Amino acid sequence: MQFAHKFKPILSLTLLVAAAAVSPAQAATEMPYNTAAVAAAQAKGGPILIDVGAWWCPVCASQHSTIKRLVADKRYDKLHIFKLNYDTQKTEWQSLGVHRQATLIGYKGKREVGRVEFQTDANLIEKLLISTGS
Repeated sequence: MQFAHKFKPILSLTLLVAAAAVSPAQAATEMPYNTAAVAAAQAKGGPILIDVGAWWCPVCASQHSTIKRLVADKRYDKLHIFKLNYDTQKTEWQSLGVHRQATLIGYKGKREVGRVEFQTDANLIEKLLISTGS
């Protein structure tokens, strides 16, 4: 019994490290597009990505895959991603000057810093994310 007692702190530390390795990193916050929520995030001056997409769009799916991979990095933990539905939120995407699905718009606070329109190039998407101040 004494032997097991001596190694209990090591076992606890090992379990803690293993749990941390399995747990996903806290990264970007993703939520449905809502004008009030976007305005609140912009007022705070933080990094924002508006993702205009449609479930049926293969370019959108590719963009989403790239974004998901990139924002897993903890440097994007302050990034707010707002998913704007191309099919059901026409008034909202038109008000942003969007012309088609698969449009990504980056903001640093209230200032638009760039767009990626109908492109799947991971380097372009990453440059957009970086330009938001993430």
